[in-house]
Amino acid sequence: MIDIYSRYIVGVHVHAHESGILATELMKEIFGVHGIPQVVHADRGTSMTSKTVATLLADLEVTRSHSRPRVSNDNPYSESLFKTLKYGPEFPERFGSLTRARQFMDSFAQWYNHEHRHTGIGLHTPADVHYGLATGKAADRRSVLAQARARHPHRFATTTPPKILDLPDTVWINQPAQDTTQETDTQAA
Repeated sequence: MIDIYSRYIVGVHVHAHESGILATELMKEIFGVHGIPQVVHADRGTSMTSKTVATLLADLEVTRSHSRPRVSNDNPYSESLFKTLKYGPEFPERFGSLTRARQFMDSFAQWYNHEHRHTGIGLHTPADVHYGLATGKAADRRSVLAQARARHPHRFATTTPPKILDLPDTVWINQPAQDTTQETDTQAA
């Protein structure tokens, strides 16, 4: 499970099969550590559409959001994560055991959260964004670049400072439609 704003993997469970009960256990564990989210977005797999998961989320007043059937780009953050996972040089053709699969995922999550940099979050690591460190690191980058430019201006092709990628303001999956009634009423007045 990932936080879509920071891309931080908030939890990983690896089991021999999937079920609503196992998905509920994962969510309870994650919510206990990271807090209860406003929305949980998932595919339409049987575990995520199970009564067990639906009941947990309803009890916690969490909005459920699901991808449309057979539309993978309804969940671009997860798809991007899966591509990084599966096309990485360390991803094995087969896992020798459930234990090896769990070890691999623990190692991958550690690397992904603390070393992997994303252009979508300003070339920061998910951990830096998730824990609020990215703004300070972006300021440090600007300072280092300004010092480098002052010492070696001939290395820079332009007269404007290099662009530091910004963090996104918001991210959405299934963004709610904007209420245009107020805009229409205001324009008519």
